[in-house]
Amino acid sequence: MAYPDDLLSENEHVVVHSHPHFKMLILPFIALVITLGVGVWLAIIGQDAAAPWNLVSEIAVAVVALVLVVWLFFVPFVRWRTTHFIVTTDRLIAREGVIKRTGIDIPLSRINSVQFEHGLMDRVFGCGTLIIESASDEPLRFDDIPKVERVHTVIYREVNDNPYDDYVTGQPAPEPQTQPLPSGQQQQQRPQSRRGRR
Repeated sequence: MAYPDDLLSENEHVVVHSHPHFKMLILPFIALVITLGVGVWLAIIGQDAAAPWNLVSEIAVAVVALVLVVWLFFVPFVRWRTTHFIVTTDRLIAREGVIKRTGIDIPLSRINSVQFEHGLMDRVFGCGTLIIESASDEPLRFDDIPKVERVHTVIYREVNDNPYDDYVTGQPAPEPQTQPLPSGQQQQQRPQSRRGRR
């Protein structure tokens, strides 16, 4: 889902927009499979019990399984889906949460350095941690950023390149234009003639 254009400033464009890497959903997915498997197994065992306990056991298993699915899978999935990492031509944006919404905006002009780190598992999945150091603030860490090296390069270019860079505008950068010096300064820079030295 694209970042809403009405939340952007004039002439501001989104360069990178991503959710955290799906790696953060692997453990919740495993928990979902285990919960459903154990729930089905307990329901089958409950059918061998006496009739009065059969219905009670099935209801209990269903309630416990529902709570575990919501807690171990649904909540992490919603957290993943509502977490956004965005880089625009003007700022870096992070948003998270549904009921309690939190966010941070860092102007690119305030970013001092951009670092990334990823271990062996992060390299296997193609993600990593992005570390942003901004003026007068503690470094901010953004975990599980997909294609972290590419995002690192994009932020570096956005911070250091001029606004007319062909990466942003699609046009080559304009040639710098030199202004001619006033005639008085030009005359001062000319070497004096021998006649003037007499």
